[in-house]
Amino acid sequence: MDLKAIIAGFKRNGAAIEAAYEGVSTEGLRWKPNEKKWSLLEILCHLADEEKRDFRTRVRLTLEGAGDKWPPIDPEGWVTEFRYNEQDLAAVLTRFRDERAESLRWLRSLKKPDWEIAHEHPSLGRMRAGDLLASWAAHDLLHLKQIARTKAMLLAHDLKPFSARYADPSLGD
Repeated sequence: MDLKAIIAGFKRNGAAIEAAYEGVSTEGLRWKPNEKKWSLLEILCHLADEEKRDFRTRVRLTLEGAGDKWPPIDPEGWVTEFRYNEQDLAAVLTRFRDERAESLRWLRSLKKPDWEIAHEHPSLGRMRAGDLLASWAAHDLLHLKQIARTKAMLLAHDLKPFSARYADPSLGD
């Protein structure tokens, strides 16, 4: 595994995530395509919390001692518990940026980590530290895709009565 390339990807993805929020109105940040989907602001809050509470913590705990119990997480519950959709964009961007910087510092500090060290997850089974790192990197990209999709849906909503179905039939009425 090329840790330097992973770190560089995390840095690029962090910048892309931040850039995706430039120019989005307050209403647009809080708009939800439907009650089951997250708003743009909720996605960003999730990314900031996952950075600290999930991925960095769990990779660290796995590398330091595979038998250690992971702290519980509840990403779906955090949306309402922490009132994601009521938070301030600038504050959340700062929190995400700070947590990402801390993750990058920590990853750069690792000296020959053993990515094969594993933790037994109660439902997913054996999770190696390398599996967690790969999932963390994929998590960024999956949420960048979600952000882009939500922004396209918001645009289609804002442009009514006109339709964006020519670009994507699912963006039609």
